[in-house]
Amino acid sequence: MKGIMHHLEIYVSDLKESKDFWEWLLFKLGYKEYQKWDKGISYILNDSYIVFVQAEERFLDIPYHRCRVGLNHLAFYGESKGFVDEITNELRKKEIRILYEDKHPYAGGRDHYAVYFESPDRMKVEVVAE
Repeated sequence: MKGIMHHLEIYVSDLKESKDFWEWLLFKLGYKEYQKWDKGISYILNDSYIVFVQAEERFLDIPYHRCRVGLNHLAFYGESKGFVDEITNELRKKEIRILYEDKHPYAGGRDHYAVYFESPDRMKVEVVAE
């Protein structure tokens, strides 16, 4: 277990919107709902979990930006190129912004098949073919 991430906690501007966005993706990746309370929700896969917490109103005037100091993006393994394509199609149906569309699915290089997109708070998310 040494070195495996235990959990990741992300504060969000709108918990309901974030839940709607993240839940479909995390469920497709094999996560299950883990904990739920008034101001947060978590999803678990094996021994690691991701937590989303509603940010306090007083902090909402400073929006997240992935190019500032802090977390840039989250990257998840997909099952295959076909899985990445399936995610991409669902993103388009949901009208979720796909990043680097002009270079998709090789925006990370010729040997890196992936889709990049944004969460409601504009955090970059990546799903990579194994």
